[in-house]
Amino acid sequence: MSENAIEISNVTVRYGRLTAVNGVTLTVPRGSVYALLGRNGAGKSSLVRCLLGQRQPDSGTITAFAHDVWTHRAALMQRIGVVSEESDAPPEMTVDQLVRFCSELYARWDHDEVDARLDRFEVSRRSKFGALSKGQKKQVLLALALAISPDLLVLDDPTLGLDVVARKSLFDEVIAELADRGITVFLTTHDLAGIEALADRVAIMKNGALVVEEELDALKARFRRIRFAAQPDAFGESTPLSLEDIFIAIAGEGAQS
Repeated sequence: MSENAIEISNVTVRYGRLTAVNGVTLTVPRGSVYALLGRNGAGKSSLVRCLLGQRQPDSGTITAFAHDVWTHRAALMQRIGVVSEESDAPPEMTVDQLVRFCSELYARWDHDEVDARLDRFEVSRRSKFGALSKGQKKQVLLALALAISPDLLVLDDPTLGLDVVARKSLFDEVIAELADRGITVFLTTHDLAGIEALADRVAIMKNGALVVEEELDALKARFRRIRFAAQPDAFGESTPLSLEDIFIAIAGEGAQS
């Protein structure tokens, strides 16, 4: 059994003359939380689509649990929960209809778990999906993703457009799942503060390529802020930079836009 949940090897993705992903290689150990960061257009979503078997890379390979994600995508999706960047579900369907529809697609569906989570989120099962708030839509999608008892949870910028309370609720739920199940999480995000206490490993994409890929603690140890004492002969002090500071320094100003 491979110790890695995901192995991405020299993957390139092109759209005509545009190279969206340029020779990316990374590994995600089982049971870890891996955060992929980058400005809009850096190539994150293209890489996620390839990871989920929605697009075949122009070159390179991607495996999940030692299986090629393109040739085994149907079987692998039984083990992978997904919360997409866009809350994409038929707006006229009620939450209950979505739950019943999805339950027919997955062998490991946990009815009690999804019921308990929706109750905790205080989302009415009679509500139409299109009438829910942004935060409630993400909560429903997370409940559906976790109902399959996934070995891998893929979160594509899950807190985009959410307020502070909704972001905290979503991340708290993911943290609780990690403690209970030890699942692997792969997420792309702009919410740097939200993942700083959550991620084990971080990668930063810029112009389609990885410019950083290492453990979060090691990354923060390499980037430090130096504070000089008032006296010339005194030693200065250094403190680790925040993940947001490091991201802006590497990915460039305007990274939060």
